[in-house]
Amino acid sequence: MIASTNKKHTVQQVADILGIYRGTVINYEKKNIFPEAHRNPINGYREYTEEDIQRLKSILEGGPEG
Repeated sequence: MIASTNKKHTVQQVADILGIYRGTVINYEKKNIFPEAHRNPINGYREYTEEDIQRLKSILEGGPEG
């Protein structure tokens, strides 16, 4: 099992990690395919955890949550 970290990723970083467009992540949120990301209260940017990335990866691969 991968240890949980507190590192937060931007939508662009998530897109780069998964090899998709950042708009895909945002559209999945808008269409309720993927839960809305936490927003940084200072700048309003979306913030994703490692667990969020794994969940989105599972959805993209057509896994149990997809």
